[in-house]
Amino acid sequence: MGVIKSSRTLFFTTSPRSPKKLIPEIALLVDNFSGQTWSGNEHVQKEFARVLAAATTFEGDTSKKYSAFSARDRITRSPQGLGFVDLTPTIQLTDAGSAFLHGNRPHEIFLRQLLKFQLPSPYHKEGRKIRGTFWGRPYLEIIRLIRDLDYLTPDEFRIFALQLTDYRNYEAVKQKIVAFREAKKQHKGRYKKFVDEVINLEISQIYAAEIKSGNISTRESKTNDVKSFIRKEKNNMRDYADACFRYFRFTEMFVSDGRSIQIAPDKIPEIDYILKTVPREPAYIDDIKAFKSYLFDSAQPRLYTDDRSNLEDTLMRYFSYTKRELSGKTIEELKDLRDSAVQAKRAAIIQRQTEELKSYALYQEVIDTYNEILSDDVYDAPLFLEWNTWRAMTMLDGGTIKGNFKIDDLGRPTSTAQGNMPDIECDYGTFALSVEVTLQRGQRQYEAEGEPVTRHYAQLQKVMKKTTYCLFIAPSINRATWAHFFGLNQIKNITAYGGKPKIIPLELDSFMRLIENSYTSDGVPQPQAVQTFLQTAIDEIENSVDEIDWSNRIAAYVDKWLVA
Repeated sequence: MGVIKSSRTLFFTTSPRSPKKLIPEIALLVDNFSGQTWSGNEHVQKEFARVLAAATTFEGDTSKKYSAFSARDRITRSPQGLGFVDLTPTIQLTDAGSAFLHGNRPHEIFLRQLLKFQLPSPYHKEGRKIRGTFWGRPYLEIIRLIRDLDYLTPDEFRIFALQLTDYRNYEAVKQKIVAFREAKKQHKGRYKKFVDEVINLEISQIYAAEIKSGNISTRESKTNDVKSFIRKEKNNMRDYADACFRYFRFTEMFVSDGRSIQIAPDKIPEIDYILKTVPREPAYIDDIKAFKSYLFDSAQPRLYTDDRSNLEDTLMRYFSYTKRELSGKTIEELKDLRDSAVQAKRAAIIQRQTEELKSYALYQEVIDTYNEILSDDVYDAPLFLEWNTWRAMTMLDGGTIKGNFKIDDLGRPTSTAQGNMPDIECDYGTFALSVEVTLQRGQRQYEAEGEPVTRHYAQLQKVMKKTTYCLFIAPSINRATWAHFFGLNQIKNITAYGGKPKIIPLELDSFMRLIENSYTSDGVPQPQAVQTFLQTAIDEIENSVDEIDWSNRIAAYVDKWLVA
């Protein structure tokens, strides 16, 4: 059981930040440690941390010491908090967890569990100093805000929605957001300064008692001054907004343009059903047995499409099925039909986007999106960087370009590629290319990206069985990263790579110049032109004094590519 000691705002799980990582991590836990004691057992906790760090799906820094704290941080938040695993008296997979790991619709069970998450609960008791602060179901109330206000931006979420600790204060919080939107109109051209002033004021008011008494240190950081305390809270609030929006997108009920989140148009009846039928009051606060029975139930709460007539209406309204085609099928078979229809719809969206991109009709939009990412005007920027780079690669050349991210019903990205595959795979017939993107900078870039990039490259080379290259794209390439790939590319015989590796780091501004050159050149670049660029970048290693010289030579060649 956790105790909420000092928080006066809502909090959301940030470890792991992405829901798609939950499935392999829960599987690792139950496959290796089911039936063992978790609570108070540091040996099992450390061993889980070791197994997790060794997994191909794990993207953290495996060089760090395996700790019991890191294991607890990973398991007692979303896996336990959302009811996918039971940790007492021993580690067990719950019914909800089984449906999440092995069922056909993990997004559906994930939504059910979000709707049941509540504060306080037997898992989240309030400490003495903040007793009476929390009362409600956080995800449910945020969904209600999005429905009533049409959309919610990350700034609105972190400044105001996080104050919705008690659902009985819902109207007051909603009106704060409405007032903020009106005030924002008066601050065009100085929005960032305006937002900073507003959030500083709100944090000062929320934590007025702590600031006045000087009690502003936390377990995570020994904050000694008000300015540092407010900065820490702002960072936490930003992380919560990012994590919550990712969780919502995973349910497939929401869409995003990178600036706000809203309900998918065809999911509005389903959301309205939830808001009408799911109770706002917390349940079984002091009865752990009844709470677990309720939380672990994979069929509760009921959703709109659990009702046959509603599901048939959805299939007929949005996917043109007839009543006769649907008669005689079970609920699960009807859901299978719906899921297949959704996938076909998304494939058609990708096809339409591909055609638009290859005609360069979206050139300026792609460039503008990169500039917005670089100026920090897009939330979940890593996801949109991956998606936009797929768009750029599709536009750049004539290969078959596959992005390993997932999209929503409007063609926007919902989650990045899984940790065991490249971000983007390109097949040009006679050769292949993996593309990896990151916003990581500094030493962290080398530590977090060096090994996964080479592993994904080797995997693609093995599958494609042809000459394979890799582009590693980041806003800036750390010198340690340049040195790593400069040295790796000169090793003559690595069996996994079929000889010498061919991994090319490329800074984002250079990649954007490649796109510009392809846009302004006569005709559409052919695969041979793409391979010429890649191979020339690799060949320049032989002419380079060191990794910095190599980076300069690549940048110089970028300017010449396709230029008459």
